Amino acid sequence: MKKIEARKGWIKFRCWGDVLAILFFLCCARVPVSGQTKGEFTNPILAGFNPDPSVCRVGDDFYLVNSTFSYFPGISVSHSRDLVHWKLIGYVLDRPEQFNLDKQGVSRGIFAPAIRYHDGNFYVTCTLVDIGGNFVATAKNPAGPWSKPAWLPQVNGIDPSLFFDDDGKSYLVYNSIPPENKSLYPGHRTLRIREFNPDSLTVSDEERILVNGGTDISKKPVWIEGPHILKKDGFYYLIAAEGGTAEQHSEVVFKSAHVFGPYVPYNYNPILTQRDLDQKRMNPITCTGHADFVEGRPGEWWAVFLGCRPYPPGEENYYNTGRETFLAPVRWRDGWPVINPDYKEVQYYYPDPLPTSIDSGSVPMSGNFHTRDKFDSPALNLNWVFLRTPHTKWYDLQTKKGFLSMELRPETCEGNMNPSFLGHRQQHLQGSVSTSMIFAPQGENEKAGLLVFQNERHFYFVCKSMTGGHPAIELYKSLDTEAPGDSMELVCSQGLPEARWESEVLLKIDAKENFYAFSYAFDPGMWLTLKDSLDAKYLSTKVAGGFVGCMYALYATSQGRDSGNWAHFDWFDYAGNDRVYK
Repeated sequence: MKKIEARKGWIKFRCWGDVLAILFFLCCARVPVSGQTKGEFTNPILAGFNPDPSVCRVGDDFYLVNSTFSYFPGISVSHSRDLVHWKLIGYVLDRPEQFNLDKQGVSRGIFAPAIRYHDGNFYVTCTLVDIGGNFVATAKNPAGPWSKPAWLPQVNGIDPSLFFDDDGKSYLVYNSIPPENKSLYPGHRTLRIREFNPDSLTVSDEERILVNGGTDISKKPVWIEGPHILKKDGFYYLIAAEGGTAEQHSEVVFKSAHVFGPYVPYNYNPILTQRDLDQKRMNPITCTGHADFVEGRPGEWWAVFLGCRPYPPGEENYYNTGRETFLAPVRWRDGWPVINPDYKEVQYYYPDPLPTSIDSGSVPMSGNFHTRDKFDSPALNLNWVFLRTPHTKWYDLQTKKGFLSMELRPETCEGNMNPSFLGHRQQHLQGSVSTSMIFAPQGENEKAGLLVFQNERHFYFVCKSMTGGHPAIELYKSLDTEAPGDSMELVCSQGLPEARWESEVLLKIDAKENFYAFSYAFDPGMWLTLKDSLDAKYLSTKVAGGFVGCMYALYATSQGRDSGNWAHFDWFDYAGNDRVYK
């Protein structure tokens, strides 16, 4: 059955099969799933690598930003009118002149943005670690264009967030070094504040410490970070993450009658965590924290926050989808906010916060769904991302109509520059991606195909190439080593007849929770298994480290040599089929 296209705000019918495909698409994307009833939404609201969410409301519209680390464009901006269905509308950093990610590791770059709206302007504050520091960017339209970063060199730390008080004053709060830069223990940090000038986009020289260490410094709390200030009923609330972004992650809150403090911690902190729950519970959601608050209906508050979904056995906390964005209710008790007040476990389903409102042309981001990109739009879908900043246009949608053409270049995904790589997030523990490709390799160094990629030393690559002067389908595994020489090893290879040298080939990767399977075909549906099981844990955050999640990528490389060759991709198909949503 031919699947429906969901791209760039329009749908095109090519045959009666597309009509049937609409029904399939709607069933996968929109109908309630197992355990879900009418009037409920599905968590996570942004599946796959979408960490460190921050949200603001302007009228009836909500805008959300996420960290992107060393992927380009930087700082995704999504829009919703119901807090549940989100449409990616742009990026804060979408022009190479705004920032350069050359030589940055995958988990460096953009850390923890925060979005706020004030007096007709949108503000995003963020940290470009290692190569720039803290900055603020502004826009009249959150879809862009956004300004170049205005750097804040006085701010020593990460995770800056703006607060606009009702008396006309503005402030920047952020995570910083311990007092006098003398740590009492590993992970000792502070939360600090400076006044902010929204006209000059600068901060004051005077800096004050709001929180030292965390909720109780005698207990040596670690990594107080991701702070936000909000004001309610005359009091200032300072919310922040604590415990680090893994299993010990949490969200805590402090309260003060004055913006500069003193801030008193809530007696019943943390207001969100999953660290104390049964590790063997079914379908666990772990690592919850790094929250931001927003009001839905009058008096009804909600929190967006990051969390992770391990595959079985859940107690081992292996996950490849990275840190995702979740939504849960906030209830105010005796003047304090509590996230997820009716449950200990973060839920996969909650009552809808607002009447359902879905942007036309939006690609599903939650639950099980299926999408196909046919590459017949004049521009790339916004969901595609580059690995680091591209300095030349090595891809093309016009030369071969209806195809994405990618130039083979010397750069590789194991390196630290920008390879010919276009990534799509792995959003499900179970699912598949496939593509149809026309590529005639000219040497054994020329390879093009599908990549499942966690970082420079943790990926699998199924490709068409040459072996012994003949075309072949090959499967590679990266080597987790810094030693010079080969950075990946051949897992298996299947030789092809010469007649297949220039012909179209289909490639497929199946995610099956704790392993991946790899297939190829020459006719639709006639899949031939290349390898039925490779360890998914090798690409998990627990093994690979870092702060991102797996990307499925269309990838073409000439491995350090010049090449004038191109690979042409006819379509890219994504299907998610997690058991928890069935």
